[in-house]
Amino acid sequence: MQDMKQALANAVRTARTELGLSQEKLAENLGLDTRTILNIEAGRGNPKYEVLFPMITYLKIPADTVFYPGNEADQPNLQKLLAVLKDCTESEADALLPAARYMLDLLRKN
Repeated sequence: MQDMKQALANAVRTARTELGLSQEKLAENLGLDTRTILNIEAGRGNPKYEVLFPMITYLKIPADTVFYPGNEADQPNLQKLLAVLKDCTESEADALLPAARYMLDLLRKN
């Protein structure tokens, strides 16, 4: 359980700093107390779903990062790509799909 808490702590801290947010600003944006963010990033406590879901959604943290922390270490670029794709609208994904397939075909031929 401590590994999962630490994975969550690391993921939240990394995503928050990549977005240039302070703990206070993140808490404000999510309607939470700053101590909640502090405790999560310190690996303390066990956040409720009502806190966890909006936080990982807002920070665009892939759920695998939190629930299967070993997977991300093996494929960090794939996790980043998936996070970018999850941020697309349906119409953007529709437009990107043929290009992604084409690029994969090119990469796999080389």
